[in-house]
Amino acid sequence: MSDIRIHRPHRLGLSKAREVAWQWAEEVEQRFDMTCTVIEGDGGDTVEFRRTGVDGRLLVRADHFDLEARLGFLLGAFSNRIEAEIERNLDALLAEKAKREGKAAHGRAIGEPSGELRGAASKKAKPASKAPAASGAAGTSAPAKRSASTSKRIAAK
Repeated sequence: MSDIRIHRPHRLGLSKAREVAWQWAEEVEQRFDMTCTVIEGDGGDTVEFRRTGVDGRLLVRADHFDLEARLGFLLGAFSNRIEAEIERNLDALLAEKAKREGKAAHGRAIGEPSGELRGAASKKAKPASKAPAASGAAGTSAPAKRSASTSKRIAAK
């Protein structure tokens, strides 16, 4: 098994970071036949992604992204290539969003190694169906779970 860990600071704030994460999830669903589920929370979201040979999560916070993925034996042989593709994709989305917002995407130049990467890489996702929000005990509500595609549509309303 190979692991991938990628940390990317940003200055987008939580709502814009969510948009970037949802876009990333939709792209990996389409390009890599992964299943992504967005779990929304007050302080940030978690995008869980999975397919045969890969599972992981992208933590979305107001000031950073943390991606962790575990690759199975066969994909582990391609971990460096997979990690590089994830980095390019996430960096491009951050740069695009920051450019539209007129802000620096993160504290380093796009394409410049961050020195914060560890391990192998991960493949991507397939559209998942909408999972209803769950309610907890005593009237408290649990974080909402939605597919990446559904989350973006709901957020746009």
